[in-house]
Amino acid sequence: MSKNLVTTSLFCVILFFGTKLGLAQNTTFEKQNNTLKQPPYLKAGDTVAIVAPSGILKNRIGEVQQAQVLLKSWGLNSVLGKHVFNRDNHFAGTDDERCEDFQQALDDPKISAIWCARGGYGSVRIIDKLNWTKFKENPKWVIGYSDITAIHNQIHNEGVQSIHAMMCTSLQDDLSTIEETVSTFKDAVFGKPLDYILKGSKYNKTGTSSGQLVGGNLTMLHTMLGSKTSIDISGKILFIEEIGEYKYHIDRMLQSLKRAGYFDNCKGVVVGDMTKLRKNTTLWGTSIEQLVLDALSEYNFPIAFNMPAGHEKDNRAMILGRTIDLYVDKNQSTIHFKE
Repeated sequence: MSKNLVTTSLFCVILFFGTKLGLAQNTTFEKQNNTLKQPPYLKAGDTVAIVAPSGILKNRIGEVQQAQVLLKSWGLNSVLGKHVFNRDNHFAGTDDERCEDFQQALDDPKISAIWCARGGYGSVRIIDKLNWTKFKENPKWVIGYSDITAIHNQIHNEGVQSIHAMMCTSLQDDLSTIEETVSTFKDAVFGKPLDYILKGSKYNKTGTSSGQLVGGNLTMLHTMLGSKTSIDISGKILFIEEIGEYKYHIDRMLQSLKRAGYFDNCKGVVVGDMTKLRKNTTLWGTSIEQLVLDALSEYNFPIAFNMPAGHEKDNRAMILGRTIDLYVDKNQSTIHFKE
């Protein structure tokens, strides 16, 4: 742990709810939280680059074209990375090709946002090849989820906010079935306020907190552990989601993170969708919610379930690196993104 993080005094923050006191905050954390740069919100006439840093886009041309139509309907221009539809076994082109497209979008001052076409797997193979110098001089929104968590982590460590939201391949569904997914994505990129009221859960660990929202896909957070791309969640609120894992895999990842001290100064956890969990021959024996509670039982921060974000159709946008106020009760939880 950094020496700075243990030498500074604590103070209580009154949340926007008025009647509840927030958990103690470290003044150094607050100072650090305020240093993250917010890219300019989009406006009509801006250009969005669509890139594919991870999995192959085989038979997905239609979704990418639909994404361009959607951006145009919002008054935005779009450009495709040169290698978006390339194929290299599992990946959308070779590591160098995918890196080239992403680097071009990072460096081009005419690009206002970078929208990842899909996740899958592959971003970890290019993350160390990217140069962030021009991006930090001219920050822009990077948008995606799932495997893009690795890129979100790196952007966080570069001191810039990013957006956890739908990707182009999310548009395979009738737009009427993903209205909140699309509308919150639009709100996030154009700078409209984001506030979420989550349905209650008997598993919710009640409490209030305030801190920077970080995180994403649990497997990717675990993959980053011990590397320079791993995020320090001290004084922050962690969001997690997952797809296609056994419950014991999820427990193993949480135990690994815990043993590494990941949660020691965490201020809260928001749990999104845990989708398409696989059944092992030996049943785990509890719900996924109880699994999370048991793994994190020694900590006193609030834990909110039922955040509609992850690999389901209802995938609400969240600004990573933005400070949120979190209120968790059994009946409902509230997330307020602060300006």
